[in-house]
Amino acid sequence: MKYKQRKKALILLADGTIFYGKSIGKEGSAFGEVCFNTGTTGYQEIFTDPSYYGQLMVTTNAHIGNYGTKKDEVESDNIKIAGLICKNFSFEYSRPGADNSLEGFFEEHNTLAIADVDTRALVSYIRDHGAMNAVISTEVDDIEKLKSQLAEVPSMEGLELASKVSTKEPYYYGDANAKYKIAALDIGIKKNILRNLAKRDAYIKVFPYNSKFEDLAAFNPDGYFLSNGPGDPEPLVEAQAVAKEVIANNKPLFGICLGHQVIALANGISTYKMHNGHRGINHPVKNLITGKGEITSQNHGFAINREETEAKSNVEITHVHLNDDTVAGLKIKDKKCFSVQYHPEASPGPNDSNYLFDQFIESLKN
Repeated sequence: MKYKQRKKALILLADGTIFYGKSIGKEGSAFGEVCFNTGTTGYQEIFTDPSYYGQLMVTTNAHIGNYGTKKDEVESDNIKIAGLICKNFSFEYSRPGADNSLEGFFEEHNTLAIADVDTRALVSYIRDHGAMNAVISTEVDDIEKLKSQLAEVPSMEGLELASKVSTKEPYYYGDANAKYKIAALDIGIKKNILRNLAKRDAYIKVFPYNSKFEDLAAFNPDGYFLSNGPGDPEPLVEAQAVAKEVIANNKPLFGICLGHQVIALANGISTYKMHNGHRGINHPVKNLITGKGEITSQNHGFAINREETEAKSNVEITHVHLNDDTVAGLKIKDKKCFSVQYHPEASPGPNDSNYLFDQFIESLKN
C-alpha cells in the first residue's frame, strides 16, 4: 500500500516547535513562511496563486485532493506555494471532469507536500504565535541541520517577491478589438482577474513589475490596473511610482490586494505585517458606501495603517473588514482611483464583489 510506504516528515517552526506527519511522495525539505487558509474548496487555485509565493500552506479543511485537478483551474503557470501541509491527502479523486490527481499535480510541479499532520493544533499554534518561517522536511533525523538552514531564511517583512512571479516580457490578453484598453502592472497577477476584465470587453496589456509609467502609457490605455502579489509592498518603489503618476494624471486606476497596498504607499500611508493575515473565502467586509455586507475571498499578510488613512483628507475608506476593522478598501477623492484589500475575482470564493470590476469599467467610459 502506498500509505505504508510514505516516509515520516516534520514541520519545524522558527521558534523550535515541531509537528510530525507523513510525506506525500517527494522527499527533501522546503522552506518558507507558514500560513493557513480556511477555504473548503479551491485548493488548486490557492496553490497556483502567485500571492502565495514563498509560503508553506496549511489547509484547514480536513480533506485535500478529493476532486483532483483540472488544467484550466489554475491562477498561474505553476504551483507557487513553497509546500503543502494538510490533514488527509486524497490520492484518489472522484470528479469526472478532473484530468489529474493532486498527487500527480504535485509530482508534475516537483513540490513537497506532507499529510497526516494535526492541522488543528498547528493552526491554533500559528494563530497564537503569529505567522513565522518554517521548514517541512523528510530529513527527520537531522533537526540541528534543519534549524541552521531555517535560520538563514529571510523574514517576509521587507522581502520583495514580485520580481519572482512577474512576467519577464509584456503580453496581451483578450480581444484586440475590445472596446476598452487596460494597462496592467503584474506584481503577481491571477489569471481570473484577466478573465474578469476581458469578459467586460477589455483588451489588456500586462507589464513586468518594474515597468515605468511611460511604458504603460505608451499602450494608450483607457485605464490602469495594479495586481495582487506576494511579499512586502514597501520595497516596490517602481510600482509606487507608477501609481503616483497615474493618480497625478487622473487616469482610472484599480488596485487589488498588493496593488491596494501600493496605492496606499503612493499616497503616504504606511503598511505593516499582520500577526497572521487574512486567508480564506468567507471573510466579512462592510461596504461603507452602500452599507451592505460582502462575503469575500482574501489572501494577504500585510495591511495598510488605518489611522494614517483616516488622517488623509484626500482619501476615503470605502470598505472595512468586520473581524478586525482593518481597511479593506479605499478611494482617492476627486480622482478615478480606488482599491480593495480582497479578491473580487474570487478564485476560489464567493461572487459578492464582482461589482468592483463593473465599477472600474464604468470609470473607463468617462
